[in-house]
Amino acid sequence: MTTRGVLYVHSAPRALCPHVEWAVAGVLGVRVQLDWVRQPASPGTWRAELSWRGEVGTASKLASALRGWHLLRFEVTAEPCATAEGERYSATPDLGIFHAVTGIHGDILIPEDRLRAAMVRAARGETALEAELAKLLGKPWDDELEPFRYAGEGAPVRWLHQVV
Repeated sequence: MTTRGVLYVHSAPRALCPHVEWAVAGVLGVRVQLDWVRQPASPGTWRAELSWRGEVGTASKLASALRGWHLLRFEVTAEPCATAEGERYSATPDLGIFHAVTGIHGDILIPEDRLRAAMVRAARGETALEAELAKLLGKPWDDELEPFRYAGEGAPVRWLHQVV
């Protein structure tokens, strides 16, 4: 079964750009040459977008391939398909990586065991329930990435298909 999604590289130092292309090519199984443009939200960094099509699990593989570079800000999305829910991965240097399962309308689906654990931590006084829910929804990642998302409006997007 195949799905499709988008890789958003929100900011990368220039020296890292070819390494990102190499890592993405390794996952997709095709040569990748991204259209890099300057990222005005972080001078000295570059951004790119790539629409992809591949097997279910490709988003996870892309996020894993990119997660080791500390100076990289990125998001990977995968649309739901007949055999799998959608996914969203967000990564920032300060927060690390966030993963969420998404439904057909893009809403984040939070598993009940994670909700129960958040309620238990809040009931014990370890944290506020609102803060726990914000983390489950990826709010800290959204807050950090939002200026980078707007700065990239109008950036070129290229479609690539994974060799299956």
